[in-house]
Amino acid sequence: MAVDTTRQIMFTNVRTVRFGTDVLGLAAADLAAAGSRRILVVTTPPTRPLCEALTDALAEAGCGFEIWNDLAGEPRIEELNDAIACARAMRCDGVVGLGGGSAMDVAKLVAALVDGRQHFDEVAGTDLLAGRTLPLACVPTTAGTGSEVTPIAIVDDGELKKGVVSPHLVPDFAFLDPRLTVSMPRAVTAATGLDALTHCIEGYANRFAHPYVDGWALEGIALIGAHIERACADGGDLEARAAMLRASHLGGLCLGPVNTGAVHALAYPLGTEFHIPHGVANSLLLPHVLRFNLEAAPHRYAEIAGALGVERTGDDRADALAGIEEIERLSRAVGIERHLTHFGISTNAIPPMAAAAMTVQRLLMRNPREVHEEDARSIYEAAL
Repeated sequence: MAVDTTRQIMFTNVRTVRFGTDVLGLAAADLAAAGSRRILVVTTPPTRPLCEALTDALAEAGCGFEIWNDLAGEPRIEELNDAIACARAMRCDGVVGLGGGSAMDVAKLVAALVDGRQHFDEVAGTDLLAGRTLPLACVPTTAGTGSEVTPIAIVDDGELKKGVVSPHLVPDFAFLDPRLTVSMPRAVTAATGLDALTHCIEGYANRFAHPYVDGWALEGIALIGAHIERACADGGDLEARAAMLRASHLGGLCLGPVNTGAVHALAYPLGTEFHIPHGVANSLLLPHVLRFNLEAAPHRYAEIAGALGVERTGDDRADALAGIEEIERLSRAVGIERHLTHFGISTNAIPPMAAAAMTVQRLLMRNPREVHEEDARSIYEAAL
């Protein structure tokens, strides 16, 4: 796979990124300086207790706030509409998303759609969003999506997960505190860590790969390979937590200019139809997609293997296969389920899943190897 080093590429960056312990307390001052006085905090029931440092600081700064935490899982259109209604009712002038990718994605879309100029069905796609008028901050409590720096928000509209891709969704502020990730259960740590690994791998082995992004991707892969087992074994290991949070952030930086590929496209039906968590869906499919892609980019996949700690032999294909085996070993070590049948998925479900996956052309077009519907079916069958 040849990489066009002269291809045009665009980065839309978060204005302020704060990393380290206790950075959340600085969010109130940053939002107040941006003109916000009535803040909607979008979160989930499990992460609501982590909002205390933020709400204390907002109160001290004289800012009003309301917490909306009615997300049951990955965001659905009904939940997005409810959050927008809450924002309008309180006449909010600033939005914070605190939690995993779901909370941050909803916060992004609330900040963009609250003014009523556009509705979700008008902006689903790429570069259809007219703008965003409200200041927006994102605070990750998982180390997976990197949503705090991406121009992307994903919502399930009842038929398929749909993405809104726009530079207007890139937050103004991102606050990354490794201590906010300590409360993640082992299973969530594993699933979100594999999600971040998939972002980095698909950002590196991608038709739109670029040298600007390659370094972020490889560093993220190396951080996850060296730390995910530690983070899962001991949730209080702050060094491992910080490394995983940095890796997730780096994966998020890859998504804007390059984005992902077939793993994510094929994972979407698993979430929509079978409610498999996104990171788990990615990890189920990742090795099978990589084996399918291998012939299109053997050197890139060998480089990925090297970042994971596989000793290079000079044989790209052999090294790449060893890297895929290391990914499978990591998944087993952190307790990720390896077979679709575990989730009640049978061969009968494969044709409609493959048809649904083929509609996600915004990602499939980036995959190193062209994917046809029969290829998608074969990949699902290999994952059974």
